[in-house]
Amino acid sequence: MTKFFVLLSKKLSNFLLKKQNKRWIVLPFERIVVPLHIIYNRSMDNKQATLQLGTKPVGQLLAQYALPAIVAMTASSAYNIIDRAMIGQVVGPEAIAGLGITFPLMNLSAAFGAAVGVGASTCISVKLGQRDYETAEHLLGNTVTLNLVIGFLFMVVCLVFLDPILLFFGASEVTLPYAREFMTIILLGNMITHMYFGMNAVLRAAGKPRHAMYATLFTVACNIVLAVTFVWWFRWGIRGAALATITSQTLAMCWQLWLFSNKNELLHFKRGIYQLKSNLVRNIIAIGVSPFLMNATACIIVIFMNNQFVRYGGDMAVGAYSIANSVVMFFFMFVMGMNQGMQPIVGYNFGAEKYDRMFRCMWLTIAAATVILLVGWTLSMLFPRQIARIFTTDPTLLELSARGIKLDMLVFFVVGSQAVITNFFQCIGKVKVSIFLSLSRQLFLLLPMAYIFPLFWQLDGVWYSMPASDFGSFAMTIPMLIWYMRRIKTSIPQIKPSIP
Repeated sequence: MTKFFVLLSKKLSNFLLKKQNKRWIVLPFERIVVPLHIIYNRSMDNKQATLQLGTKPVGQLLAQYALPAIVAMTASSAYNIIDRAMIGQVVGPEAIAGLGITFPLMNLSAAFGAAVGVGASTCISVKLGQRDYETAEHLLGNTVTLNLVIGFLFMVVCLVFLDPILLFFGASEVTLPYAREFMTIILLGNMITHMYFGMNAVLRAAGKPRHAMYATLFTVACNIVLAVTFVWWFRWGIRGAALATITSQTLAMCWQLWLFSNKNELLHFKRGIYQLKSNLVRNIIAIGVSPFLMNATACIIVIFMNNQFVRYGGDMAVGAYSIANSVVMFFFMFVMGMNQGMQPIVGYNFGAEKYDRMFRCMWLTIAAATVILLVGWTLSMLFPRQIARIFTTDPTLLELSARGIKLDMLVFFVVGSQAVITNFFQCIGKVKVSIFLSLSRQLFLLLPMAYIFPLFWQLDGVWYSMPASDFGSFAMTIPMLIWYMRRIKTSIPQIKPSIP
């Protein structure tokens, strides 16, 4: 019937167009019929792209979804490195230390953004797998509303209490002006940041990973150009870096909103989807609790670590921690890209009850993440001083950073498995398990280790706590995965084979 309808609309359109050329009177409904089959075909293409999540070979799907995310995340991390290197070279080592003080507040902002973005994108993936397109569109509208509300409230509260917050996070009289100047501008654009990351997550869930990649690449490219202009040319210092970030995210967000305004898209903006619905909000927050707690815990940990580094090594030790963290995040962004690529595939196939495809996607992601981090570990063990020199030429900061990079990444190659498995449980809605694994490394292991180890090894003890907690959390994650796999095999005696 659908094929007949499309063929009829095409023939009728062509017939009317021919009559128009012969100067016949054209009926008004021609303008409706002509685009009708085009709209239908585009809608079918969008649905087909979504349905491929349950039929296309898993390896090809993972490459299709993960590679754009990896490119986007790595480009974003590369920008952060360029940004910090530029600040370190132009402004000075104290500015890098001040920037390190802002990490907890930025992590806290990311925690609220992730609670909405990851929660909504996971819910959308599952609903698309169940072919419940109407609910998926309402999830899109609720994502917009939640991002605006939460982003605004976070901005107001943090701006009012900014100085006390930064002092609590470990700022000193030297680093406070840099941290304040940077975060004031970042917070003023907080609603834009939340919307930008939230819409990118929904783009991936809607089967458009390349569009999400394009948005991120545009943001990074624009950010670099503006940062060079503001920081290097205009000499606006750390304030210029913040202005470059917010301006580039604003431009990218405008393009994202334009994409979702296209009525030919499977998911698009329309009236009636923005009013918050309690059941949808509960589902978004329930799944988003895990990444929220992960980022919020990271915030607590960075606050504690900053204070420990100040206590045992001074402001320069905080700067070294900032540099080492930038290197770690550059390689870890590959894993985050893999996780983002895995999310819609696992979520869709879990909703469609194709568990063999779900597990295959997880194992492929674990293997890829391990290989990537092994490369990062090798480079960091062999060339720590050369890597640190990218950020600074100050002799004291250089020595501290080179040693910090080696110690921080001592067992880096096991981190990928823990991150992927935690994300896997989040994708299938196992919130409690995901929360436990999220908290295991940072709250249950790193926090007490970062307090106890320096009592014996001083500044090195703070560095030792990070690889020790990495390995401990890895040892806790594997048994949880084995337990779940046995449980699902017991509850489903025979998993029906699907297209690999």
